[in-house]
Amino acid sequence: MKKGTTVFYPNLPLLNSPLDLNQINQEFEQTQATDIIKWSQEHFGDGLVMSTSFGIQSAVMLHLATQIIPNLPIIWIDTGYLPTETYKFAEDLTHRLNLNLKVYQSAISPARMEALYGKLWEQDNVEAFNRYDQIRKVEPMQRALQELNARAWLAGLRSSQTDFRKTLQFINKSGDRYKIHPILRWTSRDIYNYLSHHDLPYHPYFDLGYVTVGDWHSSRPLTANDDNERDTRFRGLKQECGLHLPQTVEESQSLDSSSL
Repeated sequence: MKKGTTVFYPNLPLLNSPLDLNQINQEFEQTQATDIIKWSQEHFGDGLVMSTSFGIQSAVMLHLATQIIPNLPIIWIDTGYLPTETYKFAEDLTHRLNLNLKVYQSAISPARMEALYGKLWEQDNVEAFNRYDQIRKVEPMQRALQELNARAWLAGLRSSQTDFRKTLQFINKSGDRYKIHPILRWTSRDIYNYLSHHDLPYHPYFDLGYVTVGDWHSSRPLTANDDNERDTRFRGLKQECGLHLPQTVEESQSLDSSSL
């Protein structure tokens, strides 16, 4: 975890002028995650939201953020294909942390999607997975951000997780919104120490050998043959589900859900 002094920019314009991302990111390299969240609250107010997957380590960001902003809107995209344990884990954390949870789902039901396109996750090609992710994850996320009038989005991404995430900064521009990653530089040991110190749970699948978990059909335990923990997702065909990729903002705007 980064240690340093709190960084605030009280004179930065909030609405019309862009933020100096280079300056802010340089300062955030020496700023604690809690102070990055405080800065986000200071500058975006009611326009700040957070996303969660209720994955293996999700309790960290949920606790970290809501200790500072108790009523922060938390967006959860329920794909309809999550493991039973994920739904139970989400229920437990929602009550334990008193989350202001906003649940969003695709405009098309799982049964309708399968009738029109088949079981996309069984087709063993990136295009099928991308279509699945666009329908079940990206479209509802972009709808959530729009309906909640989000100007900035907190996410618990870490640079060690995927090749794409290595390219991220603490604050990035994503379409018309800012994307903020307070624990971007945290290590697995930082995560473990935080969970232990605050007596927070891992997702139950952690005890089954999972290091990351999404939908039941596209996640599996880590094995000795895996080069990267993300090889356990999407049959090893890709690393990202699409929610955090910059191009999905434009793609989702052109998606007509009524035609699915």
